[in-house]
Amino acid sequence: MADYNEESNRLTIKIVYYGPALSGKTTNIMRLHDLIAPQLKGEIMTLETQNDRTLFFDLLPLAFTASTGLLIKFKLFTVPGQVAHDGTRKAVLSRADGVVFVADSQRSQSVNNGESFDNLAENVHRVGLDLDRLPLVVQFNKRDQTNILSEAEISQRWSAASWPIVFASALHGDGVVDTFSQLLAQVHRNLDTEFQLVSKHGIEQRSFVESACATIG
Repeated sequence: MADYNEESNRLTIKIVYYGPALSGKTTNIMRLHDLIAPQLKGEIMTLETQNDRTLFFDLLPLAFTASTGLLIKFKLFTVPGQVAHDGTRKAVLSRADGVVFVADSQRSQSVNNGESFDNLAENVHRVGLDLDRLPLVVQFNKRDQTNILSEAEISQRWSAASWPIVFASALHGDGVVDTFSQLLAQVHRNLDTEFQLVSKHGIEQRSFVESACATIG
């Protein structure tokens, strides 16, 4: 859950990128990092295995200051997709304010996508979050690859889902900011309930999203 420090007038928000191994979670964060103005972004931290798979998590802090003086900081994490690291996934997911589920659009990865989303639902419950209330965006990444599911097929398969679906190619930056902004719109809803962003701090949903995305360029 977001951490509000009244003394320093700072609100820290935790966003987690979740999904199967090699679906492009780290690439999403790297593209955001590339776009953020240098004076507004923190150092990206990565830990990788010898075969370039993220072992623990990536952490990218970014921030903006609202007109009322409230400093809003975002901490973006990815989880390791490999099955062996479920304990780490739960630890990173704990107290998340929003989740981007990064699926792989390639037909060969449909089973992995399903298993990873089931794992997300299970771990959300285990860390005490509510999937029905948790801000969530599903991103189908790797649209630049061959032998991918069509947008119509994906929309049909996910027609019963209530979460927004974004089609992306994080490798080329397509859909990365759109995914982030759609998640923030949902995050604002929950944070306004808890921290009175509108009534106390004068931060409407639109300005919240636009201010955060303005730091990305």
